[in-house]
Amino acid sequence: MKPTVYIESSVISYLASRPSRDIIIAGRQALTLDWWERQRHRFELRISILVEEEIGKGDARAAAKRLALVADIPSLTSSDEAVRIAESLLATGAVPIGNEEDALHIGIAAAQGAEYLLTWNFKYINNAETKSAIAEVVESFDCACPQLCSPEELGGVEHDR
Repeated sequence: MKPTVYIESSVISYLASRPSRDIIIAGRQALTLDWWERQRHRFELRISILVEEEIGKGDARAAAKRLALVADIPSLTSSDEAVRIAESLLATGAVPIGNEEDALHIGIAAAQGAEYLLTWNFKYINNAETKSAIAEVVESFDCACPQLCSPEELGGVEHDR
């Protein structure tokens, strides 16, 4: 059985956007495309209705392109447990107030048992200073915390499964 990866909105946005002139963003776009083409087959991919809502915003053509990329990826539901995890992440400061969507991404991925949460959000999700606090909150709900990582961190080593 393949490990499950919850794909957060930033990954789809980098995948679908026009090449950037900013070298950091351009590098992330290239890494995302490489992961998408070479690594995603190793995993069971999942998104959520929250991801669909976020990538469906903005320019209609760009939104349609983003939504087309995830059209065949199963969507995880936002359960009561996911909401409680998100609320606790916010209440404890593991995810700052005002970033409810980020907390809910983590809550959904954790409540549904995803092994990985793939994101380019280094500010509030994949942050070295907050990962342990996030894991502590998630684990207080008797859930395993998904590994919070970027496409660059989740790839490169193909295993026989």
